[in-house]
Amino acid sequence: MIYREVPGFRPLELDLTEPDDPVATIVYLHGGGWRRGSRHASLPGFESLTEDLVAQGFRVAATDYRLSGEAIFPAPLDDVRAAIDFVRDGKPLFVWGESAGAHLGLLAALTGSEVDGVVAWFPPTDLLGLTGDVSRETLLLGASPRSAPELAREASPLTHAHAAAPPILLMHGEDDDLVPAAQSVRLAEALRDVGAPVELHLVPSARHRWTGADPAAVVATSVKFLRAALPR
Repeated sequence: MIYREVPGFRPLELDLTEPDDPVATIVYLHGGGWRRGSRHASLPGFESLTEDLVAQGFRVAATDYRLSGEAIFPAPLDDVRAAIDFVRDGKPLFVWGESAGAHLGLLAALTGSEVDGVVAWFPPTDLLGLTGDVSRETLLLGASPRSAPELAREASPLTHAHAAAPPILLMHGEDDDLVPAAQSVRLAEALRDVGAPVELHLVPSARHRWTGADPAAVVATSVKFLRAALPR
């Protein structure tokens, strides 16, 4: 279904799958370095994730957002905010993202979108601290992070850590070859320093996109976190 129409761009869509009586909604955000991917893409080994979450009582909104070849930051963040508002139904609402999607979900949650928790899988959290393929960040920002440091900081979840943040789960492979695990470690430290609720799980021997990880264990940890974050 279309959740947002921005003049000059393709209609933005999400797929909403829900059980009969959902306990909460999950806005799921795909990865792809902000420049590729879609709501239809699945991580290898996680092809049944939506169905598994629905079977456990969650309403799942798999969401597209504008990619960096279409519009620069903050366009994708604006899209994520719009998707969150579109699916809100009065029940608890969580954001769950992978890589670039986790980055956008964290930013939304830390900069004003009302959510009850965030699951962030291997997220970039400090754009100035990334030293790999900087073209991804450059395409997102419309300028290299080094040439536009204030913009890079504005687009970094690390900048926005604050005590009123919702509960956040950061999960990262210790051997991530694209987004270093230090990105999650640094955000966890910043959130703890201000007294915000955060859990950090570093998965031994796992690389980006959970290569080398046990999918069932990763999902179980994430669902356990969400259930604990449900309002009492």
